[in-house]
Amino acid sequence: MIRGLHLADFFTLANAACGVATVFCAMIYMQRQSLAHFMAAIAFAPAALAFDVLDGRIARWRHTHSALGRELDSLADIISFGVAPAALGFAAGLRGGWDWIALVYFVCCGVSRLARYNVTAESLSAGQDKVAYFEGTPIPTSLLISAVLAFAAWHDRLGEQLYGGAWPLGPAELHPFSLLFVLSGTLMISKTLRIPKL
Repeated sequence: MIRGLHLADFFTLANAACGVATVFCAMIYMQRQSLAHFMAAIAFAPAALAFDVLDGRIARWRHTHSALGRELDSLADIISFGVAPAALGFAAGLRGGWDWIALVYFVCCGVSRLARYNVTAESLSAGQDKVAYFEGTPIPTSLLISAVLAFAAWHDRLGEQLYGGAWPLGPAELHPFSLLFVLSGTLMISKTLRIPKL
């Protein structure tokens, strides 16, 4: 298996490793309430983005595109930009029943968006090396949510102090903050929103 990997694929795996590290640091934060671990978890997000950008550039530079590389990229992205931000949100205090639904919806939207991209990438590229535009927002835009969580952590607004508070809503609790995840997920699966790829 390792012999079949290209240089770009190792950068893709580094992206996935950053996502897993985010989840681990978020779990340690929940256990110890150590702000340093929460901030470390967030710091892995831009590192994952850097590896994500580099793997594509290296693949184009070395002309080493492959179906395996594309699948690796999608799997790494769902960890780093789907599961990891959801884990950060949960660790930050989004633990009400409606929050769970919002976070699960967000991750499922990310999975759906990446699957759709893989299926339509060839037709969207129109014979070029890369697609001309994205349908819906790319999944790395979830970094914006991570940035807001970093801002909240910096101002000691995690847990009970999370922006928007908590609302009892029927049988469960909703933190309005979780609606950012719903918005992000909805924008990812939009078919009407077209974003030029740089």
